[in-house]
Amino acid sequence: MTLARDDLDIEWMRSLAGGEELALNRLMDVWSKPLIAYLTRLTSNAATAADLAQETFVRVYQHRYRFSRSHKFSTWLFAIATNLARNHARWRGRHPETLMEHENLSNMPLAAAHASPDEQAIANERLIAVQTAVAKLAQELREVLILATWHGMSHREIARVQDTSEKAVELRLYRARKILRELLADHLSS
Repeated sequence: MTLARDDLDIEWMRSLAGGEELALNRLMDVWSKPLIAYLTRLTSNAATAADLAQETFVRVYQHRYRFSRSHKFSTWLFAIATNLARNHARWRGRHPETLMEHENLSNMPLAAAHASPDEQAIANERLIAVQTAVAKLAQELREVLILATWHGMSHREIARVQDTSEKAVELRLYRARKILRELLADHLSS
């Protein structure tokens, strides 16, 4: 009999709280990639995302006794990561750094290999435009968009991550998509 993902996560948290520290390794094996992907999209920096993901798991360990089994582990995990990313963004606001371009633009996948050079150039230009536009969104709008679009979270789960109402999530997602349409109008029409 296999346990559902949520049940397995809860069981591992129960084990971790009971002193079995290897349970944290299991959670990290399952959740590191999605967490780093989320944080990379949120911060536009792969190194920062990796650092924040590591700090997120430190917090999971530190607060292992506070985890409520009535909630999904993924929602709790992403809420911790979101709060750490917000703190980092505030810190970056007080300690600005000049960047020539977003670090992970060069790591983005290129157009299909069978595409013509013109098609590849257009696809790559659109990809860069989308990432740049997403990075321009306000933090709370970017969080909602990334959690809904790339991580498939429901409005209820996102509301828990952001500590807000489902209606606020719905509104933020609407606003994020509207702003993106405006920012990407040139790319959408071609």
